[in-house]
Amino acid sequence: MLELLEGADSVELKLTVPAEDQRSSIEALGFDPLDAQVRLIYFFDTPDLALNRAGVVVRARRIARKGEDSVVKLRPVVPDALPKKLRRDPGFGVEVDAMPGGFVCSGRLRVEAPSLGVADAATGERPLRKLFSKQQRALFAEHAPDGVALDDLRTLGPIFILKLKGTAPGFGRKVVAELWLFPDGSRILELSTKCLPSEAFQVAAEGRASLIERGIPLTGEQETKTRRALEFFSAAL
Repeated sequence: MLELLEGADSVELKLTVPAEDQRSSIEALGFDPLDAQVRLIYFFDTPDLALNRAGVVVRARRIARKGEDSVVKLRPVVPDALPKKLRRDPGFGVEVDAMPGGFVCSGRLRVEAPSLGVADAATGERPLRKLFSKQQRALFAEHAPDGVALDDLRTLGPIFILKLKGTAPGFGRKVVAELWLFPDGSRILELSTKCLPSEAFQVAAEGRASLIERGIPLTGEQETKTRRALEFFSAAL
């Protein structure tokens, strides 16, 4: 992990909260649910999740009052092994995601715009490749399994998300709470905070102490939101 941190641009520290503790955790952080930002996230993959197995994630989002974006993500990656041209792209970033029990380093190339036509592409009324820039399409082609093209992918989702953020009293850093609501009534609540790689261990220690002080459990089963969503929606195809 230390080697990965040296080449990363940022670190995101994450914690999945058990269902029975989700409401009390939001209250303990002092967040007002009415401040939540509404998001819809669409994933794109083959029915058997061939992209996911190859370490490629293709995603698009619609964000209330903000706009839309599209992402091609690679994980895991080794920062020093990435092409220098890719690292220089202003839309590309390398991040280490860490949670109790594990971590992963990923690289993502993102494009943002007021409107990309995500809804039309998700329903097949617009070619999926139109959501992605020339650079994103090239990155996809380089890492996707042979024979898998962007326009061949199926829409997985969307999944409805509520996002809250604020500064937790006594912690002094911005904390983000994302509630992922699945069609079967299940949900994932993830708490997270971002920091510079050089700050990761100090912020992790301070964040842990702050959560314990508020009675937020740290020992619940940890889930990866993306993997859970991909498996859920692929099973529904």
